[in-house]
Amino acid sequence: MAEIVVLDGFTLNPGDLDWNELQSLGHCVVYERTARAELLRRAIPADILLTNKTVLSGADLPNLPRLKYIGVLATGTNVVDLAAAHARGIPVTHVPAYGTQSVAQTTFALLLELAHHVGHHAQTVRAGRWTRSADFCYWDFPLLELEGLTIGIVGLGRIGRAVAHIAAAFGLKVLACDPLAGVAAPPFVRVVELDSLFRASDIVSLHCPLTSETAGLVNASRLALMKPTALLINTSRGPVVDEPALADALNSGRIAGAALDVLAVEPPPADNVLLGARNCIITPHLSWATRAARARLMKIAVGNVRSFLQGAPQNVVN
Repeated sequence: MAEIVVLDGFTLNPGDLDWNELQSLGHCVVYERTARAELLRRAIPADILLTNKTVLSGADLPNLPRLKYIGVLATGTNVVDLAAAHARGIPVTHVPAYGTQSVAQTTFALLLELAHHVGHHAQTVRAGRWTRSADFCYWDFPLLELEGLTIGIVGLGRIGRAVAHIAAAFGLKVLACDPLAGVAAPPFVRVVELDSLFRASDIVSLHCPLTSETAGLVNASRLALMKPTALLINTSRGPVVDEPALADALNSGRIAGAALDVLAVEPPPADNVLLGARNCIITPHLSWATRAARARLMKIAVGNVRSFLQGAPQNVVN
């Protein structure tokens, strides 16, 4: 019977899903979280190791002699040293395409919050400000109508294309740029060069993977290309954005606002420069976490393990 260890299962399943299907595949131990100091002790018994954000480095793998398989409970696989796993004959799998609609939906939740600041205004009403108002209405920020504006989408994978379709339904003009040359675009999307996208867009929305080419893609130079009325949205990966450069651009009025569901370090340290930046909305990496998306993630991850045990691994990334 396979020994299965889940290093950090809480974010995937905080209690509204179950592990029954995975537990049917072997002897299964699920840890809610695993600190670095606990990693080897917990992982040593495993034939099959599942991780979400717990890092498995090349130095860890030689200390895990039983390990035959690593499953990442996410799409991104930067938490595992893929080359080191490959060198030891350990397949690494991931879970693609489980959260497309949830992330696209969150992108527009963030955009609409920047456009209307619904959360802020609702809080002021709850605090009693409307009952004391001399007027029948008030607003503390410019309110933005989306129809006719231009959104620039960086990354035309599944999520980027889903965002493009929602944007078109809102009446936005859609530009796109993809780091992978030759990616097909929907007919209503105009593909442009990256700097042109930053210059022309009223909204820039990031949907590219984190690679050596995309790290720091949104830097001071690209922020300087943007309109002073423009908005930036990031639901991809935190390191795609140079955070000090973005804070400077927001605080100086170089761009009008930003909404981020991801940061370079998560959870962020208290001194992260964006936490106090002007007109910067930050949510705690929740775009993937609808119950529907997590249920799909669980199903695909368990299917990956089952396929491996049957000798036909799927969704292998190394």
